[in-house]
Amino acid sequence: MLVAVAALMAGYPQDAHGQVRAKAAVTCVSAGQVLEYDCTIRLANARSGEPLSGLTVSVGADMPSMPGIHNVRPVKATEQAEKGVYQVRLELEMHGDWAVHIDLSGPMRDRVIAMLHFAEAEVTESSSGRNKR
Repeated sequence: MLVAVAALMAGYPQDAHGQVRAKAAVTCVSAGQVLEYDCTIRLANARSGEPLSGLTVSVGADMPSMPGIHNVRPVKATEQAEKGVYQVRLELEMHGDWAVHIDLSGPMRDRVIAMLHFAEAEVTESSSGRNKR
């Protein structure tokens, strides 16, 4: 079993502890309906910058200012033709600051959280925090 895991991980550079870590660049635009956003997620190895492809990616969100009240159930992102690029539609409950949870599984497992401010006209990085693990 260890050999199989090592073979699966061979394509992903690892950190000092053998753990592959991901970084995500998230851009979202209005999908044309109120509170619906099409998001593009670019995943890369945090150390090498190499795109991360062949993963199962699920994306959910919650509103940190109202814990437990406003949550978006995770939905599966669709891998695009370009390596490391995934697409997902988020349906939010209201505008404001959201913690977008990006969960990766498959050849590697990780979670990246992008703090984004969703407004009617645009989506920007949230002033309440930067992307984190």
